[in-house]
Parts: sequence; C-alpha cells; structure tokens
Amino acid sequence: MTWKLDMAHSAIEFSVRHMMVSTVKGNFREFSADLELDPEDLTKSSVRAVVKVASIDTREPQRNAHLTSADFFEADKFPEMVFQSTRVEHLGGDRYRVAGDLTIKDVTRPIALDVTHLGTQVSPYGVKAAGFEATTTISRKDFGLTWNVALETGGMLVGDEVKISVDAEANLVEETASA
Repeated sequence: MTWKLDMAHSAIEFSVRHMMVSTVKGNFREFSADLELDPEDLTKSSVRAVVKVASIDTREPQRNAHLTSADFFEADKFPEMVFQSTRVEHLGGDRYRVAGDLTIKDVTRPIALDVTHLGTQVSPYGVKAAGFEATTTISRKDFGLTWNVALETGGMLVGDEVKISVDAEANLVEETASA
C-alpha cells in the first residue's frame, strides 16, 4: 500500500554539540517521503525520503546561511538529501530497524534508523494514518561536512556526531492489489 507523509504531523529534527559545552538543535521545514507499507508485515515495507537542504532552520539566520553554504551542505549544488531504505528488520513488539542509504552532497553511506511503530488509526475524516518515531546518529564527516574551527582550550567548535529524530504520520494513498 502506498502512503504519503502528513506534513502537518511530521518533523525532521537534529542536534549537534557546539563548542563542546552546548547543543544546537534545528529542523528541516521541507521534506517528503513515499512509503510502501505492508501493515500485516512491516518488514516488507520501504521508504524513500527527500529533504530540501535550504529549508534548514536553527532559529539563527546567519547560522542557517552558513549551513547551506559551500562550507557545509552546498545547497546550490546539492539541494536535496535522500534516504532510501534497503531493509526493515523487526526487533520485537513495535520496534524496528530500518537500514538504508543516506546521500548528503555527493556522498552516499549506509545508516540504520531505530523505529517505533506508534500504531495505525482511521481519522474522524475517514483517512487511514500510521505513526512512527525514528532516531539515528551519524558522523557529519562521513558525508563530507568537515568544516570546523579548533578552540584555544582544545576541542572543536562543531561536534562531529549529529543526532537525528523523525516524527512521521503517513496517510494511506492507495491500496495496491495483492498477488
């Protein structure tokens, strides 16, 4: 069955250490995902997500501009990040691991998302919806995002580890015919 994200009820957020003493959080305002979900066996499902890099929002316009520049995402040349799942593994109960390929700039690396299936409901408007929470941690250096500044007291201005959190509500678009 084909599902699409409900953008009013979905979010992609991230956090990264700043000067080794605080955490900067942000999100992406523009993204989409196409999901093929088998509600009877989620391990037979797949997802392709596309994030518009220029939609980054850290609540600081100068930082947002720097993040979309050639120092980081180079949004003019690489306007999208893409995640394509390759495998879904059931870990027990409502927990899954979704493996796939993440492409940032011109670098593609395998990652795994820890996913919780929050359930499936029919809204008061008759729309079938499924909810998910997902988390992962990546190394920004693995994707060519290497800009940094050394601090006088040791350490770096921007941490390497980026924590990613996804809240997703998807709506059923069409039911595919069974074989």
